[in-house]
Amino acid sequence: MNFDTRLLKHLDKLLVLAMVALIIIGIVVISSAGLGYNGPVAAAGMVKKQIIAAGIGLVLMLIAMLFDYEEFSRMTWVIYGLNCVLLLAVLVMGKFQNGAQSWIQIGPMQIQPSELGKVMLILTLGNQLDRMERLESIWDLIVPAFHVAPLLVLLMLQPDLGTSLVFIVITAAMVYMAGFPGWKMVLLGGGPIGAVVGWFFAHVKWGVSMWPLDEYQVGRLETFFNPTADPTGDGYQVMQSKISIGSGGWFGRGLYQGTQNQLGFLPEQHSDFIFAVIGEELGFVGGATILFLFLVLLWRIMAVAATSRDRYGTLIATGVTAMIGFHVLENVGMTLGVMPVTGIPLTFVSYGGSALMANMLAIGLVLNVGMRRQKIMF
Repeated sequence: MNFDTRLLKHLDKLLVLAMVALIIIGIVVISSAGLGYNGPVAAAGMVKKQIIAAGIGLVLMLIAMLFDYEEFSRMTWVIYGLNCVLLLAVLVMGKFQNGAQSWIQIGPMQIQPSELGKVMLILTLGNQLDRMERLESIWDLIVPAFHVAPLLVLLMLQPDLGTSLVFIVITAAMVYMAGFPGWKMVLLGGGPIGAVVGWFFAHVKWGVSMWPLDEYQVGRLETFFNPTADPTGDGYQVMQSKISIGSGGWFGRGLYQGTQNQLGFLPEQHSDFIFAVIGEELGFVGGATILFLFLVLLWRIMAVAATSRDRYGTLIATGVTAMIGFHVLENVGMTLGVMPVTGIPLTFVSYGGSALMANMLAIGLVLNVGMRRQKIMF
């Protein structure tokens, strides 16, 4: 490690400010959502854990900035092996929660390895794609497909559909940025998407099994197409979320004043459906502010991708853009009822230490790429 302090001159301060603002807003909203979730004691505990996670995430972010990111490319197979081991460990010693075996209990803490796995995938897949001279035909995708496939299998065995989708989106974005033609990407993606849609309708019409999806995951898909079919069951979350957001109006009911949130009508308001709390208590203005901060964040990350000194740096920033962008699109979309419920949290805002630490680590990698995009001549 040889960190030159002059690199800080190229630190993207706007990117850091957008991230910090989202984290602070998230902690404040968690304090309100926690009250409705399980009372003041639980809310205080959630806030404390989120602040601790932010502190650890800050350390991880700084560590990621210290090393020249090219050093991570030399550790590709170590990182990839660690990713596989952690995902496998979940299946052996993981704890079931919300229908999935995705968490490992370490003392008083619960760690979700798949969150860190997203960042490790970006580092390892980026290096592999960087080493490929051409990426034009479908046959050229065999190597990256075999890179990602074992990780997807381990995720689906949990089963964790939401994170599996994130892995697929990250892979698609990085493959496209590595040079694979966009029109071929659309054609290639259309086949599997059509197959899944056909599979789902075959399930609805003829009862075809949707293994390895659990019953609750299939119920979420059915709710997406017809949310009013089961308003007290699978459709309850989405309907309550839409009521919450709609009742907030322009400026919201006020922090700690949202009835859907505080009276416990809104499930998972501290994590998956925290945007509904923002909509109810802070209104359209609050929700728009959150989306504006994400827009700034993604803009600065894409700027790093566009100005990186090499292909590997561009691919890292592209992977982080895809990861955060899809999280925001899916999370906000499912609270509005325009995307299926998958359990994907709102980056930097939702309660969850593993996700917060992993995302801060990812931002550290982007800052690393950005600081080293040009030589220091003075």
